[in-house]
Amino acid sequence: MSRRQVGLFFGSFNPVHVGHMILANFMATRTSLDEVWFVVSPHNPFKKRGSLARDHDRFHLVELAIGDTPRLRASRVEFDLPKPSYTIDTLAVLREKYPTYDFSLIMGSDNLASLPKWKNHELILRDFAIQLYPRPGFPGGELLEHPRVTLYDAPLMHLSATYVRDAIRTGESIRYLVPPAVEEELLKSGLYR
Repeated sequence: MSRRQVGLFFGSFNPVHVGHMILANFMATRTSLDEVWFVVSPHNPFKKRGSLARDHDRFHLVELAIGDTPRLRASRVEFDLPKPSYTIDTLAVLREKYPTYDFSLIMGSDNLASLPKWKNHELILRDFAIQLYPRPGFPGGELLEHPRVTLYDAPLMHLSATYVRDAIRTGESIRYLVPPAVEEELLKSGLYR
């Protein structure tokens, strides 16, 4: 029996927006992956804590964004791990919990360039494939030629969660920036106001 191929899309998703969804759907439907899991990170060691919405709220928004879309799912695996969470530790936990799955990382070329700064990055490259999407202005560095790295010509949007948060704060429309269910929840909850 063939092993389930799961791409892990790590992020703060603060909040999740259509750029995330387009990318995840591309990876789930146009590559060899069977599923893409949004791994909602409680706290990225390289980011300041202050601007993050509560873990549960961000996870809920990702679930709303996914809805009943096949091949996409949300994961809160990092919520139960020590903070800050490191990718290598999360991968070890997932491997133990799902021994019949092959996990790979979905990341932008900006992250690939900084991968050598990650905890145990050699083990990540040794044991896990990397599904890479281009980020303008970030060629990817010397790891672009690594045999475990595959670059995809994924559609990209010049859209950031910061842009969405700023629009919410200033009372501008976020229609089409986030999935409709996420827009509805953000307007109702007052999150990021």
